[in-house]
Amino acid sequence: MNSVNTSDNSPVLVVDFGAQYAQLIARRVREAHVYSEIVPHTMSAADMLAKKPAAIILSGGPASVYAEGAPAIDKDIFEAGVPILGICYGFQAMAQALGGRVGRTGTREYGRTEARTAGDSCLFAGLEDKQIVWMSHGDAVSEAPEGFTVTAATDETPVAAFEDRKRRLFGVQWHPEVLHSQRGQAALENFLYEGAGISPNWTPSSIIDEQVAQIRERVGSAQVICALSGGVDSSVAAALVHKAIGDQLTCFFIDHGLLRAGEREQVERDYAESTGIRIFTIDESQRFLSALAGVRDPETKRKIIGREFIRSFESAQRQLVDKLGGGEDVKFLVQGTLYPDVVESGGGEGASNIKSHHNVGGLPEDMNFELIEPLRSLFKDEVRAIGRELGVPEKIVARQPFPGPGLAIRVIGEVTEDNLRILREADAIAREELTAAGLDAEIWQCPVVLLAEVHSVGVQGDHRTYGHPIVLRPVSSEDAMTADWARVPYDVLAHISNRITNSVAEVNRVVLDVTSKPPATIEWE
Repeated sequence: MNSVNTSDNSPVLVVDFGAQYAQLIARRVREAHVYSEIVPHTMSAADMLAKKPAAIILSGGPASVYAEGAPAIDKDIFEAGVPILGICYGFQAMAQALGGRVGRTGTREYGRTEARTAGDSCLFAGLEDKQIVWMSHGDAVSEAPEGFTVTAATDETPVAAFEDRKRRLFGVQWHPEVLHSQRGQAALENFLYEGAGISPNWTPSSIIDEQVAQIRERVGSAQVICALSGGVDSSVAAALVHKAIGDQLTCFFIDHGLLRAGEREQVERDYAESTGIRIFTIDESQRFLSALAGVRDPETKRKIIGREFIRSFESAQRQLVDKLGGGEDVKFLVQGTLYPDVVESGGGEGASNIKSHHNVGGLPEDMNFELIEPLRSLFKDEVRAIGRELGVPEKIVARQPFPGPGLAIRVIGEVTEDNLRILREADAIAREELTAAGLDAEIWQCPVVLLAEVHSVGVQGDHRTYGHPIVLRPVSSEDAMTADWARVPYDVLAHISNRITNSVAEVNRVVLDVTSKPPATIEWE
């Protein structure tokens, strides 16, 4: 196997043709210990090649490759000598670009399908001759391009996979990235390791080593401050930067008044006592609540919170300069930004802005910090792995996610002290009961949402009430890019509902959100 060094910014590029599985392809590549990035299909071949890709994977997509205006790949990419794998739509786009034939067959394959594969092929070497794969197509490749060998077929699709070993071009009609394809991960790894000659050397320890070296080189002897929330992302980012520069790092925990009950005390206790990193707490609750007064639009909330965070850290910056005896400003700010934050905030060409994360799309243009974001290219589970490698306590690494904007985006309506009090009380009950039921490890996250602008009629103590609904949103996920609602036992849900409606006077109804992501997001705002 010819090895390619993937630690020197040589990614596997996943070209997104509008697929629902583009993120999943990128994750599966990373699970093979190879670094991947997602890029839009509109990116030119020159721009793709400028990234020095170790390989390229063309995703699936909903269009027909022969339709007018259908997404296409720059044909020059196939002549660049870069190993390429086409999946579903990407398989058909490759076939059409290189002179093969693609058309509607009159039959369609969806879901579980048996494929017959060639054992002497690159993708299926060492795998069973027959395997269950997951299909989703109405079009098919009817004729492979010149120079390609057909390596798989199904009853309805004679050309279900092909390859040109000499040019290192490969394709499959099915979706190897989904778990329903029995040996899909093995086929992807065959492409990466054998077809593309990539070494599986992208591991937590290699990521740490690379980031530590980059941070040291960039920072030098300068002082750095970190925006610490006590959550997984900022805690791991702080630990990683601390490993690089030690006492040059000072963490500031901003209490923005939007925390859950007991959260400030928990952060100060769990993080400050267990890491040895210098941390200061600053109460900025009035700053944030004043700025949010009268605001109901969720995007505006996020942008206000992003702006006020920066203003708060600018104040912290001046305090730190004074503590250090004056001198130059502290210009570096560490944030725990993750890859899903960037993607959902519209980061990158062609990406839709789902919602502006306060630490990405919500940042003010006039901030005077240089950001250090060592986790910006990582998914949540990768961050947890790095945290464990760094020795961050498990009670922090395994903590359920909590958004930086806090309860502000869980109050649907105006963020007032009274609405926050109602939500805190309900949230505390839900968290207590889920923990008591032993469900913390099974639930990725459970937002508790107050519908502050909605009232419903109820009856309590033989009297009519007109209170607010509370929404429970328990979800299961791997990386927050996709999620499903968690099947919490009915008796647990009933107990939570009874406690909330009995204890929180303003709430007379508790409802359960059973929507997956997509179409919904995990948070309501």
